[in-house]
Amino acid sequence: MQQNGVYLDYAASTPIDERVLEAMLPYFTTEFGNPSSIHRWGQRAETAVEDARESIAAIMDCAPEEIVFTSCGSESDNLAVRGLAMYAKNTRGARHILISPVEHDAVSKTAHNLAERFGFDLEFLPVDEDGRVSPNDLAIRIRDDTALVSIIYANNEIGTINPIAELADICRRREIPFHTDAVQAASQLDITVNHLNIDLLSLGAHKFYGPKGVGALYIRSGNTIWAQQTGGSQEFSLRAGTQNVPLIVGMARALEITQSESDEHNKKYSRLRDHLLGALPEIIPDTQISGHLSSRLPNHASFLFKGIDGNQLLGVLDAAGFGCSSGSACKTGDPAPSKVLEAIGLPAIWALGSLRVTVGRPTREADIQRLVQILPEAVERLRKISA
Repeated sequence: MQQNGVYLDYAASTPIDERVLEAMLPYFTTEFGNPSSIHRWGQRAETAVEDARESIAAIMDCAPEEIVFTSCGSESDNLAVRGLAMYAKNTRGARHILISPVEHDAVSKTAHNLAERFGFDLEFLPVDEDGRVSPNDLAIRIRDDTALVSIIYANNEIGTINPIAELADICRRREIPFHTDAVQAASQLDITVNHLNIDLLSLGAHKFYGPKGVGALYIRSGNTIWAQQTGGSQEFSLRAGTQNVPLIVGMARALEITQSESDEHNKKYSRLRDHLLGALPEIIPDTQISGHLSSRLPNHASFLFKGIDGNQLLGVLDAAGFGCSSGSACKTGDPAPSKVLEAIGLPAIWALGSLRVTVGRPTREADIQRLVQILPEAVERLRKISA
């Protein structure tokens, strides 16, 4: 087992790679200048920021000036959705927003806020039983007054991957900006923007073994958004405030490592994931897999256990030394199905009993074997309690 138990919640956060930490350390100590300062200390800090921007741009196959650094993936989503919507409303009177019902809250709550406070017409695209958006449905629902479309690349809860390139192509032909939340996807999937054909893409470093507190937003040249944080002219006047140099350096290094080693890690992830997906439904009665069987993140396995409380299951697993996640959220003591599981049509007796297991670089085959051994008894015990 890993020290202090087995962590299997890499979709929530990842540890900083030691090589990333090494790259960051000088910018906490000797290279502490403000990137906006003219003197040599400031110039060195500015160079570090711009080198990081160029590194990320090279990986994403875009221009460096199309990368805007933020504080996290959620801020990137907010800047994209709110910035696009307000610009479209005030320049061409566009008030229609199209998103999927399985978006991260950073997108969905921002869209709701725009509808409630600024009069936007918010429409949710249908998803299938695996949580995917159909290009045909998007083509039918997109309108001339659509301000933007935002569809998640890979779902954080059930692992399903959307056909982003096809969806983006529909928007491109209609000249409607298309944004994707790739915060979960960037750790394992292709993020070259010309291949994906997208206009805006959000990233968060702590999902791919980088530091917390830093993210980025890709904005294709020719797309205009309104800044949501005003002040100085940093980040092309789209995100005011002194850049967090060490974290930006760390994000770039983490993405470099992730992309260069992706084949190696994804093969391992897929093997461990498939072990779980194949074993658990066979040995635990009334169990089903949530999300698409094949079009899913390599490191992501998610399950539904009929008739149990997923939050209680997490407690049992934690006591046994395993850190996993559930799709149900406990509010004021009353468990409720997640919006993602509701959107794909699951009744509460199934949706309340969700479990997400996400593997990472330190995960061993023995860790997965042990989880497979203890889960049947844990589920059976909880079913007896709730019976």
